[in-house]
Amino acid sequence: MRKSLTRWAAIALAINTAWSGAALAWGDDGHQVIALVARSYLTPAAREKVDALLAADPDPLTAHNIAAAATWADKLRDFDRNGGGKNTWRWHFVDTEISAPDLDRACFGHPRLPAGTLASNGPDRDCVVDKIDEFAAELASPAADASERIVALKFLLHLVGDLHQPLHAADDHDRGGNDKRVSVSGLRAGTLHHYWDTEFVEQLGPDPRRIAAALVEHISGGDVRAWSRGSPSDWAMESFRVAKDDAYGRLPTPNARGSYRLTDDYVAMAERDVAAQLGKAGVRLAFMLNKALGQ
Repeated sequence: MRKSLTRWAAIALAINTAWSGAALAWGDDGHQVIALVARSYLTPAAREKVDALLAADPDPLTAHNIAAAATWADKLRDFDRNGGGKNTWRWHFVDTEISAPDLDRACFGHPRLPAGTLASNGPDRDCVVDKIDEFAAELASPAADASERIVALKFLLHLVGDLHQPLHAADDHDRGGNDKRVSVSGLRAGTLHHYWDTEFVEQLGPDPRRIAAALVEHISGGDVRAWSRGSPSDWAMESFRVAKDDAYGRLPTPNARGSYRLTDDYVAMAERDVAAQLGKAGVRLAFMLNKALGQ
């Protein structure tokens, strides 16, 4: 474990040193990094099919390449919240309470899709674990509706990444850290969730392609084999443990106003965790796409 922690700390430091400076929002950059890491591990057959599906996509919300398409689900969520239609925002997380972890409860009892219902038309009250399984099944099915397979691909590109953000997989009766205020010297104060979504990822640099390349360079064959195991439920609980032990577990004592002043050690730990989670998400996304499209 110590060797692994040291390695990810070195990766985070190397990326930060080489490409320090302002960066775009995590909502785009983090998901682009994950998609670009995944592309490095796609089989030729899967890569060809991913490119063909995206090229056939008529949706103008994002460009039709793997990095841009990985941001599509957030664009759809925000469009829907502004009156566009179906609410998909709950599909992006699984808020498992750290005081009494119950994945089934956090997934709203795992509602089943009615027979003949597309995953994109499934219940609003569902979790990221179930939606990944549903969209993966659609993408793998040659009998699935052609336009739905494109939607399934774009949701998978995004949701596998969301599953690896620790505060998308855990909760402390605070809406996944959205109710905890934090600050760090030199950065604007915000919520704990925002810091893990954005600030800690931005510390890795401004260029998703360079970040992805640096991560791939340090991911070993053993890492790929180890991470390409398990299921979305297993990965959700792994992210949950990162949140419980680190994101929540290593918070300092709050001040009199209930706000948390994060230490340098906390920030360094968070950057290390973020680098590791981005790498794992990319490898596992490739694993799922290869399984669905690689034949």
